[in-house]
Amino acid sequence: MKIENIIESIKDFNDFPTKGTVFKDISPILKDPNKIKFIIKEMAKTIKLMNPDLIVAPDARGFIFGLPIALELNLPFVMIRKKGKLPGELYSEDYELEYGKATIQIQKDSIGEGKRVVIVDDVIATGGTSKAMEKLIKKSNSIIAGHAYLMSILNIDYKEILEGEFYSMIKI
Repeated sequence: MKIENIIESIKDFNDFPTKGTVFKDISPILKDPNKIKFIIKEMAKTIKLMNPDLIVAPDARGFIFGLPIALELNLPFVMIRKKGKLPGELYSEDYELEYGKATIQIQKDSIGEGKRVVIVDDVIATGGTSKAMEKLIKKSNSIIAGHAYLMSILNIDYKEILEGEFYSMIKI
């Protein structure tokens, strides 16, 4: 398996969810267990070097990669959810998307102080969601060890805008 095999499986949908947006659809990748296994193992190798204590990922597509990577590395997994999807005491963070506004939340007791956290997601564009996740982690008094994404879709130096190490398997 090669990264080129993964890239070939990503489908573009123009003007989705809004006009001018190109949606990168990973659904075809999910139909091939060998491709998913390859992605998880490759991403886990790099994430391990970041020396994390736990993995966090946002719903929904971040869960697809975050939980299997946490299992591969024998680490805890913590969900970052959209507003209204988690019970208990929560930290919240509002942010802007390329096509709107949103709020994400995390349970206050889910991370613990001083933990090295790696954020995992399927795609990064402007980095708005990633910055919001960093703020949630900081509210937990923990450290952003790094970020890991299946793909980055803009020509941005993410190391300039995000904390910790940065990894993107595919740059589109």
